[in-house]
Amino acid sequence: MGEYSTVAREGHILTVTVNRPERMNALHSMAHFEMAEIFDEFEADDDLWIAILTGAGERAFSAGNDLKFQAEGGRRDKPDSGFGGMVKRFNRNKPIIAAVNGVAMGGGFELALACDIIIAAENAKFALPEPRVGLAAMSGGLHRLPRAIPRHQALGMILTGRHVSADEGYRLGFVTEVVAVGEALKSAEAWAAEILKCSPVSIRTSMEVMRLGLEKASIAEALSIEYQAEEVLRNSEDYIEGPKAFSEKRAPDWKGR
Repeated sequence: MGEYSTVAREGHILTVTVNRPERMNALHSMAHFEMAEIFDEFEADDDLWIAILTGAGERAFSAGNDLKFQAEGGRRDKPDSGFGGMVKRFNRNKPIIAAVNGVAMGGGFELALACDIIIAAENAKFALPEPRVGLAAMSGGLHRLPRAIPRHQALGMILTGRHVSADEGYRLGFVTEVVAVGEALKSAEAWAAEILKCSPVSIRTSMEVMRLGLEKASIAEALSIEYQAEEVLRNSEDYIEGPKAFSEKRAPDWKGR
């Protein structure tokens, strides 16, 4: 339990909830550093395989930067891992699911875009409204959004700051699933349960190879590389357990190593 967020651990899943509902879960410097510690511990714990990120209440996932705190002269520094302690974790290989309830604006939307799966309640609203207050979406939004959806659709959001509904986000392609109001966290937990059926070593390998492969100019170049994660997978206990469990017609007992 933190001052600006809550943490719940169940098995191999860590659920992190931004807990500033009185500020629409907007984040200031102290919250960034608190969440950075949480995600540092998540990355370091070999027994935690998946994280879910959500916001307290139904009104907001996160309204982004706490502009009131900033206007009052509050400190503006951030950890090396960036906004929410997460947007600059470029080498992570454990999946993070965003359960978006209500508003995901500015830095809040950037937090969601930094996750691997976005579950949006029907009342979710997404936007990068920074230009409307003389700012710019410099915590990844200007880079991740045009990589997630077509360039001109991304510019349509970036250059206007317009609000996009959960359904439109799904049609554009940055939302994975739309669910009823109040069901985002439950759906995220269901997705996490499906991921847990897979080998965590395979999941980490898949994430790392996809991430590094997307940095290459062509599929041919991406396929020509010998990725370190492949060797880790081949030398893992899960690499043996998977085929063995399949041949014995039983559920695998994944070790994550």
